[in-house]
Amino acid sequence: MTITAPVTDALQHAVVSDVVHEGITVQTRDGRRARLAVIDDEGHIIEAGPAVEREVWEVAVQVYRNFWRGQGHLGVLSGAR
Repeated sequence: MTITAPVTDALQHAVVSDVVHEGITVQTRDGRRARLAVIDDEGHIIEAGPAVEREVWEVAVQVYRNFWRGQGHLGVLSGAR
C-alpha cells in the first residue's frame, strides 16, 4: 500500500487551517479572517460562519474516528439523527 501526503494549498484566495484543539479556521491569503459557507446551486448563502466551521470539523473528526474503529466504510451525515 502506498501512502501519499494530502494535497493542500489548492485555493487561490483563501487558506484553510486546522489545530486539533481549536478546529478549522479560514483566512484570506493576505491574513484577513474569512468564513466557511454553504451555498446552494442558485448562489444563495444558506449557512455561514462559525457554526459551519464547527459542523465541518465534527463530521471530519467522526469520519476519522470511524475509520480507526474499523468502520471506514461508513459515512457521516451532518444533521442525521
